[in-house]
Amino acid sequence: MAGMTSTARPFLNRRLAEFGTTIFAEMSALALTTGSINLGQGFPDTDGPEEVREAAVRALRDGRGNQYPPGPGVPELRTAIADHQRRRYGLSFDPDTEVLVTAGATEAIAATLLALLEPGDEVVALEPYYDSYAACIAMAGATRVPVTLRPDPEQTRFRLDLDELRDAVTDRTRLLLINTPHNPTGTVLTRAELTAIAELAVERDLLVVTDEVYEHLVFDEAEHVPLATLPGMRERTVTIGSAGKTFSFTGWKVGWVTGTAELVTAVRSAKQFLTYVASGPFQYAVAEALSLPDSYFEGFRADMRAKRELLAGGLERAGFKVFRPAGTYFITTDIRPLGESDGLAFCRALPERCGVVAIPNAVFYDHSEQGAPFVRFAFCKRTGVLEEAASRLKTLAA
Repeated sequence: MAGMTSTARPFLNRRLAEFGTTIFAEMSALALTTGSINLGQGFPDTDGPEEVREAAVRALRDGRGNQYPPGPGVPELRTAIADHQRRRYGLSFDPDTEVLVTAGATEAIAATLLALLEPGDEVVALEPYYDSYAACIAMAGATRVPVTLRPDPEQTRFRLDLDELRDAVTDRTRLLLINTPHNPTGTVLTRAELTAIAELAVERDLLVVTDEVYEHLVFDEAEHVPLATLPGMRERTVTIGSAGKTFSFTGWKVGWVTGTAELVTAVRSAKQFLTYVASGPFQYAVAEALSLPDSYFEGFRADMRAKRELLAGGLERAGFKVFRPAGTYFITTDIRPLGESDGLAFCRALPERCGVVAIPNAVFYDHSEQGAPFVRFAFCKRTGVLEEAASRLKTLAA
């Protein structure tokens, strides 16, 4: 055993060598040590609907899910997911063969990419992207090819250059990894943009993995259009969803995959060697949550829209350039009006300066210089917390 510590060979394999501790862990630790308000990591500070929580308690008491649930997920949840996709989007999935329950969307992403990619394949992803995308592509031995969403100051949103997307596809491209509503920028891809993506996928015979965990958080005139609803896409799309973002129970880690039987079978083949199963009693509760009336989803959006406006106004008064999100519960800001340009340094200093924690967008980019001046804030917090954060941030403008 002693000899193992003397080797010069690094323990972490080369595929993961570029990935250290996540920025979320670093910033959350900073929030604790400084007593700061944590607007960095995207989790609510209140629980979701009481009836959903009670459904989990009832499942525990009734002995449902206390032992290993079925590998694909409990039948009640798979049926509820299929019903949700049909009711909301007109998509028909067989709950027995075309729906797979996962340990959150993060496992869904990992299992899907591990199942569908071969070493040397290229994956085109929209940059900036959730950090697990890059790690999972690396674990699969594939190569990520970023296409950068660029800020449009006049429209206060980030835009996809469809010509750049098309140019990024090569003979080695295996799949497109699409996220809409998009974290961290808050962009919601339009029907026209998604139609162009679909046409490209069909033309070049590409698979598409679409992360739609913020599907119920779209604001104003934005519309969430599942890519699988577009012509030629159902048979080539793996759609990823999650209960955590919609019902504010992120700790339950209940996600899912929908797609053709062939695609879902492939993903299940990889997933069974990751967690195998998870979140037994919570699966029954999420099945009930997906059947909540439309009033719940409308109220959820309205509450988050009001919180978006509260924090956006506070950030503007503090001197930030604010990109109001069309979806998700994150606001991306530009720190250059504050005389700053290094988002990472800014975020590391912010807790001491005013007692607030945020996330530097640069960590979500391969081209880190593109994201250097941008900082992300989460508004999925109690109103009083957001008001206090806005008050603290106002000192930056002094």
